[in-house]
Amino acid sequence: MMKHHSIFNLDTDERMDIGTYLLEEINDYMTQIRGERVSPELSVDSVAEHARRLSFEHPVSVREAIDHILEGLRQYQVHTPHPRYFGLYNPRPNFMGIMADTITAAFNPQLAAWSHAPVAVEMENYVLKEIAAKFGYSVEAADGTFTTGGAEANLTAVLTALVHCFPSYAKEGLRSLPTQPVMYASAESHHSLVKAARSCGLGTDSLRIITTGSEMQMDVHALHHQIQVDRAAGYTPFLIISTGGTTGAGAIDPINEMANLAEREQLWLHVDAAYGGASVFAPELRDLLRGIDRADSITFDAHKWMSVPMGAGIYITRHKDILHKTFSITADYMPKEGADLDVIDPFTHSIQWSRRFIGLKVYVSLVTAGWEGYRSMVQHQTEMGNRLRRELACSNWKVVNDTVLPVVCFTDSHIQSKSQSNFASFICQEILRSGQAWISVYEINKAPVLRACITNYDTTEEDIMVLMQLLNGARAKYLEETSERS
Repeated sequence: MMKHHSIFNLDTDERMDIGTYLLEEINDYMTQIRGERVSPELSVDSVAEHARRLSFEHPVSVREAIDHILEGLRQYQVHTPHPRYFGLYNPRPNFMGIMADTITAAFNPQLAAWSHAPVAVEMENYVLKEIAAKFGYSVEAADGTFTTGGAEANLTAVLTALVHCFPSYAKEGLRSLPTQPVMYASAESHHSLVKAARSCGLGTDSLRIITTGSEMQMDVHALHHQIQVDRAAGYTPFLIISTGGTTGAGAIDPINEMANLAEREQLWLHVDAAYGGASVFAPELRDLLRGIDRADSITFDAHKWMSVPMGAGIYITRHKDILHKTFSITADYMPKEGADLDVIDPFTHSIQWSRRFIGLKVYVSLVTAGWEGYRSMVQHQTEMGNRLRRELACSNWKVVNDTVLPVVCFTDSHIQSKSQSNFASFICQEILRSGQAWISVYEINKAPVLRACITNYDTTEEDIMVLMQLLNGARAKYLEETSERS
């Protein structure tokens, strides 16, 4: 009989040696990250060769495997934890969140059944209730579940809205409905809603995309008109999705106005606040989401502005029984120890069945930083966003989005509209090629502009100034090259 590899029977000293070594390497990465290139030099062949360098037929030592993995990650990834990663909503994870994921991996609690991991389930319930309260929900009525991310949370919102508006849907499906259900989101909404429409059987044609105004917020008058048009055509509107911080420009839909319309039309209102939801942690930003307490459900991603490791999505609702109505199920093989207790088994409460302890990293972060710590962090990143706007203005760049959130879209005010595409692409590529920062290109009013978002609690004014030097240098190079060509 072939002997099992030693990873299955490591002794105490070996485990301690490996753990200490890995923790030292992680600490070195976190401490020295400013020395890393933010974006890698991409080569499919080189990356694939590195991934396949070690063989499953010929096991290597644990130390060699760790070194190989860390070398690959250092060389071949965009370093989203870098203070000069000004990209998508992928912040640097806090250290306690990293430790929480380590604890979760070690204890491996199974959160399908309450009785298998009661303290884990109750810790998650505690976090969900407290976050619901921050959004203005009643703690007694609020309910929720942790998800793999915002996409699952948004899909959960569509499913719960369907069950709420069409009680026969859960059992009999869409074919039982007399008319085609339709839902509404802005042109700036997240494309996970397209996947949600497909996943629940509605199809993408059921998603009505509503135009936005000059500030990229949903046009509520256009929304109202489309609802009337759809009703007249025999469709059945059931769901409005408001966005609390769009991915591209950080725009926040007029939630309160949309809540008024949803109430009049008797539609479910969902707010996708995956990123911008954390603004409720800072009193001076809370009014940005005015009316969110009136929403029927909310998506919030703790792995965005709460700076915990991926993925930690959250779906919360003010309808206490809707998750049960949507996902309740019985299975003979599931544990029955909690049958006589007043508890809910998570597998009857969400899309997921077997799942990991997602909420621990949020729980640990909150009990060690507190709400005050998060208020301070949100304020700091907001201040860095304002600092970037001021520096851009001083260097004759033009900010083209209007948001308090630290999401800054900009271009050069002297670049003609017909040249903006080439300009934005050139500047972005120069920044990425330098390896010193990461920004992206986003289209606003059909014109490509540059986008920089403060996502890191360690980003400083010095990092902002490095970005400005890179931007100004890239612009000078662009103007020089275009002048030579002309």
